[in-house]
This record gives sequence, C-alpha cells and structure tokens, in this order.
Amino acid sequence: MAWNEPGGGKKDPWSDGQEPGGGPPDLDEIIRSMQEKLGRFFGGAGGASAAIVWLVVAVVLVFWLLTGFYIVNEGNRGVVTRFGRYTETTMPGLHWHVPYPVETVDIVDVEHQRFLEVGYRTGVGSVPQEALMLTEDENIVDVRLAVQYTISNARDFLFNIKAPEKTLREVTESALREVVGHHTMDFVLTEGRAEVATEVKKLVQDIMNTYRSGIAITTVNLVDAQPPEEVQDAFEDAIKAREDKQRFINEAQAYANEVVPKARGQAARILEEAQGYKQKTIAKAQGDASRFEQILAEYEQAPEVTRTRLYLDALEAVLSKTDTIMVDVQGGNNLLYLPLDRVRDARPVSLPSQLETVGGPQAAQQMLQRRPLRRIVRGREGRGR
Repeated sequence: MAWNEPGGGKKDPWSDGQEPGGGPPDLDEIIRSMQEKLGRFFGGAGGASAAIVWLVVAVVLVFWLLTGFYIVNEGNRGVVTRFGRYTETTMPGLHWHVPYPVETVDIVDVEHQRFLEVGYRTGVGSVPQEALMLTEDENIVDVRLAVQYTISNARDFLFNIKAPEKTLREVTESALREVVGHHTMDFVLTEGRAEVATEVKKLVQDIMNTYRSGIAITTVNLVDAQPPEEVQDAFEDAIKAREDKQRFINEAQAYANEVVPKARGQAARILEEAQGYKQKTIAKAQGDASRFEQILAEYEQAPEVTRTRLYLDALEAVLSKTDTIMVDVQGGNNLLYLPLDRVRDARPVSLPSQLETVGGPQAAQQMLQRRPLRRIVRGREGRGR
C-alpha cells in the first residue's frame, strides 16, 4: 500500500515511520535512506555507491563540457591551442572547444591601435639611451619617435615572438639609428622629418615581416628632433638666422614677381611705340620724297611759278599759326596792324604780278588748275573748320 493512499495513513517514506510533527528528519538518515533505495534499485549497496559516483561524474562532465563555450567579440580573434599546439583561429561569434586542459583559447584584439614610444616616455620625458643618435656629419641629435601598430595575424603575434612589444621597440630604435645615420643633422632637424619617418616605417615593417611577427605598422610620427641641451641655444640662433634668410628670399622673390612683369610690359609698350614711330617716320619720309619728286617735276616745267608757289605755301603755314600780323611799310615810319582773328570770311588772294610776267597767263592758269591756291589769311574760326 502506498504511503499516501487512503487508509494508509500519513506515513513519510523518508521519516522511517516517524509521525509528522516529531521534528525534522536527520540529513544522514535521508542520505542513508536514499542509498538503501538506490541499492535496492541497482541490486545492493555497492550498486548505490556506483550510481552516486556516476551521477556526480555525469554532472561534472556536463559542467566541464559547458565551459567549452566562448564568445569572440567583434574586432577580436580566438586562437585555439590543443595541449599547447595551434589548432585554429576563430572569428567573432559563439564557439565551442574542448575545455581546459585539452584546449585553450586566447582572445586577441586585432583592431585596437597600439602605441609605442621610442626615445621618450609620457610623463617622464626623454630617454637618452634611446633618443641620442649620431648623424652622417658626426653630430648628435635627440630624436623622439611614436609608433602606432595593429595585429595583422593573431597566430604569428602569439607564437612567433616571445616579447612582441619589446622586440618592436628594439627594432624601431635600430631602424631609426640607421636612417638618422644616413642623413645630416640639418636634414633631420628641418625639412627631412617627414622623410625620416617614412623611411623608418618602411624599414621597421620589413624587419617585422621577416620575423613573421603578425604586426602591421600604421603610422610613425617624428615627435621631436633637436640637438642636445648643451648646444640648444646656439642651434636656436642658427635656426632663427636661417628663417630670416628664407623670409628675405621670399620677400625679394615677391618683389621680383611684382616688378618684372611691369618692366616687361613697359618694355613691350616702348617697343610697340618705337615700331609705330618707325612706321610713321618711314611713311612720312616716303610721302615727303614722293612730294619732292612731284614738285621737282613741276619745277622743271615752270621754275618761277613753282618757286612762287612754294613761297606762298610756306607763308601760309607760318601765318596760319598767328592771330596778329605787323606789316612794315618799306620807306615809311608807320606799321600796319592786321587783326586776323577778326577776319571772318576768307578772301581770295589776287594773282601776283609775277605769275603774269613769268611764263605768261597761260602758265599761270595751268598752275592754278593743277593746285588751287590756299587762303593766306584765315582766322581762328577758319582754322577750326
């Protein structure tokens, strides 16, 4: 009959027939009762002990297997080793491996930017044994370098180099000394800083690749480069003088860039004016020569008429530039005043008697037909027209 069946009473199988309310059961008795029941189930006392052992072993085994689960976060890699030997590299996500001590997992951050200081330490200052270097021209400089790097291969980073950061520091210092030793002091301290950093980065990366370190150099910055403290003042004076020299050169170049184009423009303008004057003079000379040849031809035909004509033209040219003429009457004491500016209408000039006598009326008529006489007297208004 079951202990909880109707009429069977309220007997607790774990209380060995004790009535309820008789006090809590003893823990040893409970365990002993369980052993007896398991023993009866497995066929004896030895079977109960074996069952408990197997149960404990199973629970421990389950917990041990559960410890094999691990999570690799984004930007990390999991390096799995079995009895110390590399097995695989796992990507971000949930993974399982045979728990310790069979397999172990090392999580490596491959995206984090790591920082290395060579020649100085933040908060400490210069480290002379790393910073002082000899240049090609046998001068000593104090160089401080900052290196940023990431892990490109987690397996190589963990297994190929015993102390990666120490190795990288020593390699960087060696590469920096080699690069500085191939350049002069002025080059390292002034315009060659960027070039020095670039050469150091390439050299360090080549060496670390040879070591298969799994390290990728991202940036190399030349934090500071200066002479030793003992000659710092003199060197600053030299730098200042060099800067003044460069400033004067720049100012002179700017002045030259301003003046030279103007001078070239003026020279071109003068050349153009000279060329124009040349063409004008040549054309005028050619016109005068042609006019002279024409007058010569007329003179050979009628010398007196041509001579008179030239005289009248010259007189017209002279008198056209004045407004007042004083005429001296030969043999008298009076002067005639001729106000040309008041003369409004041009009056034709009568034909001189010379034209009537020299060559005859026919020659004079031909001369007038070839070239009409200009007005000898004309006022300011006449000149304006």
